[in-house]
Amino acid sequence: MNAAGMQIHLLYFARLRDALACDAETITLPGSNHDVATLLAHLRQRGGIWASELSGDKPFRVAVDQHMATPATRIPDGAEVAVFPPVTGG
Repeated sequence: MNAAGMQIHLLYFARLRDALACDAETITLPGSNHDVATLLAHLRQRGGIWASELSGDKPFRVAVDQHMATPATRIPDGAEVAVFPPVTGG
């Protein structure tokens, strides 16, 4: 962890990438004890489309370092976090 907090590399896919007009970003969260729920709350605080798309009203999944995650999944410093809609087969 650096002095400013922990860095997380975020990836957005499909509908979320289009709606958020962002495919990837690196953010720094203050402190060192974060889970998926606190990360999503942080992103929703941006307001607007971020709050709407990540509110839970629209389905999405989260993976931390390429492993499916729950709201309680801890996020380590330097983690790669992917946010994406559920995949349906056909």
